[in-house]
Amino acid sequence: MAVCVLKIGNFTCRYYPRGEAWLVFLRAGYGLRAKAYLKVKYMRLFLMLAAIAWGTAATAQRATIGIDGNRLTLSNEKLQRRFVTSPDLACYGFSNLVTGQQLLRAVEPEASVVLNGKQYFVGGLKGQQQKAYFLPEWLAALKPFENAFHYAGFDTSLLEPLLTWKATNWHPAAVKQATGKQIRFHFAANDLPGVLIDVHYALYDNEPLLSKWVTITNNTRDTLHAGNIKNEILSLVEEESAVVGSVDKMAKQSGIYFESNYAFNNAMRYSLSDQTLHWLADTTYTSQVNYALTTPCRVEIFPDRVTNVRIAPGATLESVRSFELLMDSYDREQRGMAIQRMYKTVAPWVTENPIFMHLVSKNDDEVLTAIDQCKTTGYEAVILSFGSHLNMEDNSAANLERWKKMADIAHAKGVKIGGYSLFSSRRISEEDDVISPRTGKTGDAFFGNAPCFGSRWGLAYRDKIKQFFAATGFDIWENDGPYPGDVCASVTHPGHHDAGDSQWEQMKIQKELYRWLNERGVYINAPDWYFLDGTHKIALGYREVNFSLPREEQRILNRQNIHDGTFDKTPSMGWGFVPLTRYQGGGPEAILEPLSAHLADYENLMVQYYGAGVQACYRGPRLYDTVSTRNLVVKVIGWYKHYREILNAPIVHLRRADGRDWDGWMHVSSSGRERGLLLLFNPLPQAIKRKIILPLALTGLARPRLAREDKGAVTLAPDGRGHAHVEVEIPANGYAWWVIF
Repeated sequence: MAVCVLKIGNFTCRYYPRGEAWLVFLRAGYGLRAKAYLKVKYMRLFLMLAAIAWGTAATAQRATIGIDGNRLTLSNEKLQRRFVTSPDLACYGFSNLVTGQQLLRAVEPEASVVLNGKQYFVGGLKGQQQKAYFLPEWLAALKPFENAFHYAGFDTSLLEPLLTWKATNWHPAAVKQATGKQIRFHFAANDLPGVLIDVHYALYDNEPLLSKWVTITNNTRDTLHAGNIKNEILSLVEEESAVVGSVDKMAKQSGIYFESNYAFNNAMRYSLSDQTLHWLADTTYTSQVNYALTTPCRVEIFPDRVTNVRIAPGATLESVRSFELLMDSYDREQRGMAIQRMYKTVAPWVTENPIFMHLVSKNDDEVLTAIDQCKTTGYEAVILSFGSHLNMEDNSAANLERWKKMADIAHAKGVKIGGYSLFSSRRISEEDDVISPRTGKTGDAFFGNAPCFGSRWGLAYRDKIKQFFAATGFDIWENDGPYPGDVCASVTHPGHHDAGDSQWEQMKIQKELYRWLNERGVYINAPDWYFLDGTHKIALGYREVNFSLPREEQRILNRQNIHDGTFDKTPSMGWGFVPLTRYQGGGPEAILEPLSAHLADYENLMVQYYGAGVQACYRGPRLYDTVSTRNLVVKVIGWYKHYREILNAPIVHLRRADGRDWDGWMHVSSSGRERGLLLLFNPLPQAIKRKIILPLALTGLARPRLAREDKGAVTLAPDGRGHAHVEVEIPANGYAWWVIF
């Protein structure tokens, strides 16, 4: 029986789903426990509050590893994964303990790999006949796979973070490195003595989340060739039953969200960047409703363009790491918040959110001016944008000394400094560019021409970037056009062997560089999905030529971008754009310079980005041109810093901008000084009053108070669903904000 637990103030609430729904309030003290039973009419409010408990339970839900004979269980009160260790290791249960849902319908191998041209299963049991569901009593009849890597023991440890995060920028006070437990299962095969395979699980405290990966260690004297490394194989309960339908068109199991640290596509969204998740049919599942046996009910995780990686004697290869987050809702908002909590847990560096400007400079004096303006207005960093006079690839002593002096000046004034560097969308040479496996020539890469990271030029680029940051003390790297997964057929590049390992080896080079920078405290903007290997921020998602449109159109489009780009990303994970000067075409109607002539637009653009917790690239030569402009920037930055914690909290999306009526969002938090901040915009030429519904349950407040711009507060009375109806007034072509506490 699943029991949902939630703490509210001094009370612990437990919901027992048996017969009629009741709440039991247990209050400690007085030597006895007093019980009070509330009727089912309060259940709606409780279930809304339980959504908070899913990620913010006051009582720790620690990862545990339990052993009972030949049974082993990984659990943290939200997630449970159950294994049998004989006659071979196999997972026979994967449960969501909050919903009670069993996700597995069949037993599979723990992993699969092709070694020296031969496929090997790792663990697992065979012989299950009915594949629609699995009963534990069937384990006794199952047998190990022949010619497989078989279970040889395990060891455990505390959870190790993905990298040693050196927090050097502002981030929410509560964000810390994750804790939990790890277990490593050992496997060996009779026909490959000296080759060891370990299957690793990391189970996180307090979240319905685990990660899984495989390592292959070559203790032989010969090079081992590895490919098609599947670190996860799951036969899952199908999401729908359809008599006809194909794998690509039918619904996938929504009870698990999968992500891996092997994603790229420049899409600015993980689901379109993923390179490892494969939803497959299962023809051995003959009792499924689909007559063609094409229900998508089997998952395999592997990079399919990695077919031949060499493992030298004494070396270890680590597979892709997959992350499996259990979901308890179909609601887009709640699923998005769960994904954001996952990022905060496994990659806490993504919550760093420094305030920066994008400087277009022609000389050092302009950099010095920008540093002074940042200090004056409260900006925390200046990034030398593309088109500036910084060249990080120049590793001459004079260039390194020049920029070290500039960094020292910035640091002395409390301002960080960073710069832009282009990698992919450029041609280097016939010897160094990606060679297409299809044509045998250059010019067929993702960006047309692009260098191979494993070429001599690519390896030298990596080394120059490291040298620049080590020598100058720069704080931020904006890496444009990072390696987007191009397969290179060259057999002369020193960083890879051929097409079979080129994608893998180039990704390794890139990952190592990002990790090296992150662990030195360098903040990284990169327009692709490398968060799990050390990058901090990606583009929010926008069309660059839109910044040549009139300012009033940009205001609407930017708010649409903010609305669409903050469902699965925390506000700190995305950047926007504000063209202070001409960008991608456009005339005077598109830009803000002269700044003092467009103060209303400047303020509105700053407020909508800072009010979303999203940093924008304010690209131009300066932040202000007059005293009035300076005062405006100081005012907005001061407002943002005062409410920084709540403005960096997740967003509840209230209404998408359409130019016809109000739009806006509400930040929510279950802790802190402010529990919410409501920000609404009016694109119309007249002031408006509207009655809107605020979903306040996620604030955790039973009687929330609402104050407009820190003025007189009113107490709200949410209904049974945690909703409150309020009347708001928004000025013409303007905005208004309220705090909730």
